[in-house]
Amino acid sequence: MKKYLSIILSLSIVKFLIQWYGNRNYGFHRDELLHLSVSEHLDWGYMEFPPFIALIGKISYWLFDYSLLGVRLFPTLAGVAVLILCCLIARELGGKSKAVFLSGICVLAFLPFYRNHTLFQPVAFDQLFWTLGFYFIIKFINSENKKYLILLGITLGLGLLNKYTILVWAFGLFIGLFFYKNGKVYRNKWLYLSAFIALLIFLPNIFWQIQNDFPLLKHLQALNENQLDEINPWDFGLKQLSFPFTLIISLFGLVAFLVDNNLKKYRTVAIAALVIFSSMWLLNAKAYYLFAIYPVLFAGGAVKLESLLMKKPVWIYVIAASIFLPVIYFIPELTPVLPIEKYVSYANLDKENGRVELTGDYADMFGWEEQVKLVDSVYQSLSPKEKNNCVLWAENYGEAGALKILGKKYNLPDPISRHGSFWTWGYGNKDAEVWISLGNEKESVEHVFEDVELIKIITHNYAIGEENGIPLYICRKPKVDIKTWWRDYEEHVFD
Repeated sequence: MKKYLSIILSLSIVKFLIQWYGNRNYGFHRDELLHLSVSEHLDWGYMEFPPFIALIGKISYWLFDYSLLGVRLFPTLAGVAVLILCCLIARELGGKSKAVFLSGICVLAFLPFYRNHTLFQPVAFDQLFWTLGFYFIIKFINSENKKYLILLGITLGLGLLNKYTILVWAFGLFIGLFFYKNGKVYRNKWLYLSAFIALLIFLPNIFWQIQNDFPLLKHLQALNENQLDEINPWDFGLKQLSFPFTLIISLFGLVAFLVDNNLKKYRTVAIAALVIFSSMWLLNAKAYYLFAIYPVLFAGGAVKLESLLMKKPVWIYVIAASIFLPVIYFIPELTPVLPIEKYVSYANLDKENGRVELTGDYADMFGWEEQVKLVDSVYQSLSPKEKNNCVLWAENYGEAGALKILGKKYNLPDPISRHGSFWTWGYGNKDAEVWISLGNEKESVEHVFEDVELIKIITHNYAIGEENGIPLYICRKPKVDIKTWWRDYEEHVFD
């Protein structure tokens, strides 16, 4: 086993160093600010997601305060764990050193993982739980040891507390297990105990959903209306073709699990993968939801290729180089290893009046610090009496998250927002004398207040469009009942 450990350790170090180098650049993403904000309100559930990410955020705060490097350490460690598990699965499938090496290279070469393992989001942990679950089911198939079924149940329970999409994984595995010894496992009481353990772990979140009138359903409806309906059904399948080299390895694995004499006893994995893919496509899911399926397929493909090239093992290294070397150039697009000025040159982005339209997630990492500084400057200009009777009202969860998390070092009061989970935390002091409004449009603030003063239009050269040119107001003299105004917005919290 020692010879495999050196391979796994070397690849893990490479993965960790690339991610670590990128983690220190730019700033928090708006979603990261939300996930850290909910950690300030630990509960068994939130409007947008289950509670696992909040617990990790709280641990991050205890260990590193709200350091960018410290917060992003956790998804990076999850990504490294995915790589390690992928290599261990290859070994468990009967692979030797070349298969272990190639499976790890596939994880390094799969570009979306660089984004997923940078941002503090549930996605990285979702991929970890999926991969861990496949590892335990393969261990069970090899040994029929009941402890792996129990570990599978614990993994599913924790996965459900992290991201509900693991239900699709569980459904795929449920179907797939019918193809293992003609469903013999369904006569095993330990499988049902495993399912019961998963339910027990997940139960607090179910109770929370019931107590809060199932916000999950409202969030899914909003996602469907605002995002998923706009997705071209073909995009889900076509997106998988965007990474052809690693896709080929995964297809080798899928086919091998179905027909190869040495691997077809793991047919459960292939059937599960096909069911998961079909289910997500039918549900019009986002393409990245499926990425968690790839590590186990990489492992299967690597094992199959190793057996095919047993007499010419040097070709494994040629394949590994062909997979990994072409993607190196694209890594800066997925994790911020380049300073922003160098990234702008690298991406050949146009500058118009000093402003750069960044693409994707990077645009969402800029502007927050500047917003908080401006709010603080207005807040500090207030009299001591006004400071004690001041509310910070942010338009969306990104702005509210910035005020809540980045505002800690300025000792700003907790913000309010009517967006998502922030709405559940209330409107603060309804009798406040002064409201500082960040991002809310003129019509919105004038609907609520008689006295509205525009302080500044906030611009930023790199911030995403919706955070560029946003207004900062000082508001006084509410002309509506704040409690009623807040309550009446409940149906729009996901707008």
